[in-house]
Amino acid sequence: MNVKRFTARTSREAFALVRQAFGEDAVVLSTKPCPEGMEVLAMAQDSVEHFEKVSSPNSRGDLATRAERQTAERPLAGRRLAERLQQTAPAMDPEVERDVAQLSMSTLSFQDYVRERMLKRRQAAITGAEAPMAMPAMATAPQPAKPAAPAPRAATPRPQVAARMASITPAPRDFEPSELRAMPALAEPQGERREQLDMVHELRAMKGLIEERFGALAFMEKLQRHPRQAHLAQKLLDCSFSPGLIRKLVEALPPNANDESAWAASVLERNLLTGEQDPALEEQGGVYALIGSTGVGKTTSTAKLAAAFATRYGAANLGLITLDAYRVGAHEQLRTYGRILGVPVHTAHDRASLEDLLELLAGKKMVLIDTAGMAQRDSRTKELLEMLSHTSIQRLLVVDASSQGETIDDVINAWRAARCKGVILSKIDEAVKLAPALDAVIRHKLKVWGVANGQRVPEDWHRLTSNALVQRALKGGGAAAYRMEADDVQLVFAASQHHGLVSHVLHA
Repeated sequence: MNVKRFTARTSREAFALVRQAFGEDAVVLSTKPCPEGMEVLAMAQDSVEHFEKVSSPNSRGDLATRAERQTAERPLAGRRLAERLQQTAPAMDPEVERDVAQLSMSTLSFQDYVRERMLKRRQAAITGAEAPMAMPAMATAPQPAKPAAPAPRAATPRPQVAARMASITPAPRDFEPSELRAMPALAEPQGERREQLDMVHELRAMKGLIEERFGALAFMEKLQRHPRQAHLAQKLLDCSFSPGLIRKLVEALPPNANDESAWAASVLERNLLTGEQDPALEEQGGVYALIGSTGVGKTTSTAKLAAAFATRYGAANLGLITLDAYRVGAHEQLRTYGRILGVPVHTAHDRASLEDLLELLAGKKMVLIDTAGMAQRDSRTKELLEMLSHTSIQRLLVVDASSQGETIDDVINAWRAARCKGVILSKIDEAVKLAPALDAVIRHKLKVWGVANGQRVPEDWHRLTSNALVQRALKGGGAAAYRMEADDVQLVFAASQHHGLVSHVLHA
């Protein structure tokens, strides 16, 4: 072993000689006073490792045990140094006591301190705010009680003390990125925030499910306690009205109503807009474009409306335009009707030609425009609507009354029925149930200007009142396999909670 003795006037000077000889990792074996001042026995760290290898051959290569032994011995050497200094110098200067406390820190303690400082600086740079750097509590040896100072010292340390502290404190070293990732202080709370967000979403979903179930149970209990409401709900559902509209009607049913079906019919009639109080379209005149999906009967409805006008005002006051240039021979159908009525049919291929034709037919009392049939989700639907954006053109949406309620809703939204003058219900003779079409018209507040119940021109063109349409819808129909029992009605309403669409439409 390479053990050396160092003597100096003070302990600080002796430890400075130890650091110069063996570096910061030197192992102090003993300290004692001597005639020269202070004597320190120390040895290099390599000598200690060699000694451990010789004394414990089974622990060769065990790096973890060696690190633990080094960590345990270094603070012990510092504590022994403090105890010796306390025995030899009970009235030690406070500056010397601080030096001893610094010496009691091992190299690993200083590394932890430097690592924490670096992490705090990195976090302050990320957040844009300089975080205060506080030195962690150091494991120091117990110190004797300090005598009362006659006067407080200045907050600024003396230059000599600062120099001594700088010589004792090792310089911070740079750490590799792998070391920084392994440190627990760098673990950002991203995972915790994600878990908290997931928990919030789960709680909201659970809250919605509980509210839905309790609402369904409350409504089912209400139906059981009020058989008249249950009977009305079952009747309207058999007619294929939407559950949202049925719920609104059932909730608004007055307790003193004698006949719930008659009351519901009167409410539906008041909310169904028809042109029965207004002059007919052929009497009003103007420029009308009939739009709608493929196969709903736009060309036939155009011919019926043209025949009704020509019968009253003559063919000379009527103009016919077709935009259906997509289908092969589609314009020939309207030309055939035009020859029967004695009215020429013009074809427009784009917006410019359409505007030219409108100027040419400006002297006509009524001009009807037949458009090409397109699916409501076709990208060309938007182009057609832009082509018909002329200020003088009024659009009429032709709706197939035999379609499903969801399909009619989709058609109304895609063709922007809110900007149309109204709708024409076609194929009511093919519709098993008229309620889905009337339900959509009521919820979207659209006006029904006419209905078509066949292919005959112009015999199958009618203007029905709201009472006639509602009574036809309340007749229901359909096969018995599609009818619901009372228990089935409750199951349907248990899953039908979104009825806000009609909450502002019906006026009981």
